[in-house]
Amino acid sequence: MTLATFLVKRRELCYPVAMPTEAERHHASWLGREALGHADTLFNLARYLTASDTDGEDLVQETFVRAIASSHQFQGGNLKAWLFKILRNAFIDLYRRNQHNPVKGGLDTVRPSVEAPRDEELLRDDLEVHQLRNVVAADIASALARLSDEARTVILLDLEGLTETEVADVLGCAVGTVKSRIHRARATLRQELKGYAR
Repeated sequence: MTLATFLVKRRELCYPVAMPTEAERHHASWLGREALGHADTLFNLARYLTASDTDGEDLVQETFVRAIASSHQFQGGNLKAWLFKILRNAFIDLYRRNQHNPVKGGLDTVRPSVEAPRDEELLRDDLEVHQLRNVVAADIASALARLSDEARTVILLDLEGLTETEVADVLGCAVGTVKSRIHRARATLRQELKGYAR
């Protein structure tokens, strides 16, 4: 069973709809295969939006479910931008749902202790370089986390190579708004990371 078939079946169980035609199933299958190529980039954005690897994975799965279920609406163009728009809408829905949920956390939110990397995983077996990269990466992740959701999203979409027009479509705002958000977010990041400019 392909991922597209699985996701379509899961969606049908949760939200019963008319059975898709053969052509729709073929298009959904093609779309599912193409969408999998963007799984890592979708996860990067989802992880920053949710501030959790587990919630990020769930958000990406929901994105794929929605994309396959509405594959008939994709008329070509930039698939990655279309998927980012679905992911953002799914995140907003999740955020609104959680606002009204009195129960937060649970057993699956406990993070197990992280194992130290093995020596063979380190670049050129240089522990100092690896530790320095971890510090820099942690500082960048921390600076991104301090941005607002909108600023963080616009920066990550920009880093993914989307044009300002595509980012505007994903966010549902004007191109001028995207330009000003990118400018403000970059300025904030420069200020947060000014220690590295020396």
